Amino acid sequence: MDLNFNKNEDHNKLLLSDLRHRFAKVKLGGGEIRIKKLHSEGKMTARERIDYLLDAKGKSIEIGGFVGEGMYLEHGGCPSGGVVVKIGYIKGKQCIVVANDATVKAGAWFPITAKKNLRAQEIAMENRLPIIYLVDSAGVFLPLQDEIFPDKEHFGRIFRNNALMSSMGITQISAVMGSCVAGGAYLPIMSDEALIVDKTGSIFLAGSYLVKAAIGENIDNETLGGATTHCEISGVTDYKAKDDKDALDKIKNIIDKIGDYDKAGFSRIKSVKPTLDENEIYGILPKARNEQYDMMEIISRLVDDSEFEAYKDGYGQTIITGYARIDGWAVGIVANQRKVVKTKTGEMQFGGVIYSDSADKATRFIANSNQKKIPLVFLQDVTGFMVGSKSEHGGIIKDGAKMVNAVSNSVVPKFTIIIGNSYGAGNYAMCGKAYDPRLIVAWPSAELAVMGGTQAAKVLTQIEASSLKAKGEIVDEAKEKALFEKIKARYDAQTSPYYAASRLWTDAIIDPLETRTWI
Repeated sequence: MDLNFNKNEDHNKLLLSDLRHRFAKVKLGGGEIRIKKLHSEGKMTARERIDYLLDAKGKSIEIGGFVGEGMYLEHGGCPSGGVVVKIGYIKGKQCIVVANDATVKAGAWFPITAKKNLRAQEIAMENRLPIIYLVDSAGVFLPLQDEIFPDKEHFGRIFRNNALMSSMGITQISAVMGSCVAGGAYLPIMSDEALIVDKTGSIFLAGSYLVKAAIGENIDNETLGGATTHCEISGVTDYKAKDDKDALDKIKNIIDKIGDYDKAGFSRIKSVKPTLDENEIYGILPKARNEQYDMMEIISRLVDDSEFEAYKDGYGQTIITGYARIDGWAVGIVANQRKVVKTKTGEMQFGGVIYSDSADKATRFIANSNQKKIPLVFLQDVTGFMVGSKSEHGGIIKDGAKMVNAVSNSVVPKFTIIIGNSYGAGNYAMCGKAYDPRLIVAWPSAELAVMGGTQAAKVLTQIEASSLKAKGEIVDEAKEKALFEKIKARYDAQTSPYYAASRLWTDAIIDPLETRTWI
């Protein structure tokens, strides 16, 4: 291996180490003191509950682990959005589990919590996955109620989705393992079956203090809405559990009896690992986002047996299209080629840029994959569409629009992996979050923005400098440089994969070697 390979490998492994360090901190939720308090109450944490529920030897993935990072700091922060979401297997059946984290503001719902819960329901609906809610929440975080209560994508949408999933035949099971108050009380009761843990679980529209204030009645919370009340008097819940583990065991038994749904019929054979070493990805992927590399070197280390059947190999070469298998599944791959390519006419095309011919090729390939019922995988490292008079006169906008149209109307499952750059309309054409990929994840090397930090900072610096000059201020070279560095630092922070993950623009930041598992 050459020196450049070793430098790339060191850089990417440092990014991976940073990812693991950050995630270890995230997994503590509200902190060790609050975890100990939860244990003293005889309760398990959200992550402990999920780990106990999922099959020990089954693979699982976590959705939105970094949601909320760096947000709501004035309120003490909101690690993982105050809710843990995992896709895994229960009694051999693939499910999605949503568990409130009571160590984060008693499981209260922040605006980003609602967004994450809606994403979990969206995944359940798109993939026909049974969904299990492990409820332990104090309800809406009142200081931010105006950002979570009334809008279309706010709290109420959760219950609308509960009803839709019931009509679709998607199993929903809820276990009330702590507080379940006010509007949140509808979630478990709109599920197909509801469990409640004795002495620690409670459900009511209004707690004892509010009941006293509203109608003057004196009553304790257990009598008002505890397990005995709802299992023996109101009939609101279906099963009483003696503790957390008992409730989770009951869920396992329920899931074990569920019949299967009709499969989509996508092609799958026995999985085969890539023949090329996956670990070499760390050395192939460049340290700098503007450096070039051959995307085929990455693809060959992601697909089964390192086999790839290229479609229109010699045409539109800044986008790679072709068929392969990943974990046995047949997939159509659309990937940005990151090396400079030379066309038959001798023209040089920049890597990572979408030209008219590559957009045309991708459009046809997406249509073909839909025709043949082959799911699509998008590997993003794109700086955008080609600009300039030649491209504009050649109809780049029209060709780009056709590609976006094809992505928008694709009906097969789509999965998006952001490997490097994800800039501007390139993000859209390569199936960004707005185009409903089943899952969208980023490698630690990813950057998401309208344009690169340097280019954006140059534009913004020119605007800011002109504004200052118009006010009569002297803007010399040193001041302009300082202005540039300040703007670039702010812009770079916003292009970070963690900034995107905290806002759920991506479902996760993953180790490149986990890519096959996610797909």
